[in-house]
Amino acid sequence: MPSNKTFEFIECAHCPNRESSVFCSMHTESLEQVSDSKSCSVFRKGQIIFHEGSNPYGVYCIKHGKVKLSIVGDEGREQIVRLAGDGDLLGYRSLLVAERYNATAVAIEDSQVCFVPRDVFLPIVKQDANLSHELLKLLSHQLKDAEVKLTHLAQKSVRERLAETLLFLKETYGYEPDSTYLDVRLSREEIANLVGTATETVIRLLADFNKENLVTLDGKKIKINSIKGLSQAANLVD
Repeated sequence: MPSNKTFEFIECAHCPNRESSVFCSMHTESLEQVSDSKSCSVFRKGQIIFHEGSNPYGVYCIKHGKVKLSIVGDEGREQIVRLAGDGDLLGYRSLLVAERYNATAVAIEDSQVCFVPRDVFLPIVKQDANLSHELLKLLSHQLKDAEVKLTHLAQKSVRERLAETLLFLKETYGYEPDSTYLDVRLSREEIANLVGTATETVIRLLADFNKENLVTLDGKKIKINSIKGLSQAANLVD
C-alpha cells in the first residue's frame, strides 16, 4: 500500500511529463476525464505498487520517481524486466488484455504515482484514437527492447551485458545534477538481476571496470568515466 502522504494535485494538462508520456496527443476531453478520475500517492522506497499475479484495476503513471518491474523465477530469484521513470505508464498491458500482472512493480526511490481506474481508462482507449496509437507505439518499442535483450542474453558475454546495462541506466535516468554519477542507486544484486547473472560476478566485473577507469564506484553510486570505453566493452557498433 502507498504511504498516507499525498502530493500536490496537478491537472494532467499541466503535468511536466505530459509531452513525454502516452497522454501527449490525447483529445482535451479525454485528458480531462483522466485528470478528474485519478488519485495520487507517494510510494516510499521499497514499497510495492502492484504484485505479480494480482488483478489490474487501472493504470499507474509515474509523476516523479523510479520503479523496477520484476518477475520471480521458479527458483525464487528475481529478474528485473523493466525500469521506469518520470512519465512512464505501468500496468497497461495487463489491463488491455484482461490478464493478471505478470510482474511486480516496486519503487526504488520515493516516487509520486498517479492511478487511473480501468472503468475510466478503457473506454477512453476505445474512443480516443490518439491514445490508442500512442499505446501501440509503446507496446512496439517495448517488444523490440525485449527481443534485443533476449538476443543479448543468448549471444553476449556477461561483461558486455554489464557495460551495456550501465549505458542503459545512463540513458534511462541520466546523471545526478552537476555530476557524472548515474541518477539511480541500485544494489549489486539489483544490477545482477538486470544483467541476468550472479551478484558475485557483477561485483567482480564492476571492480574490473573501476581498475580500467571506465567507472568510479562510491557505494551504490556509479560514476561513468568513459562512455566510449563502456561502449567498446559492450561491443556496441555505431
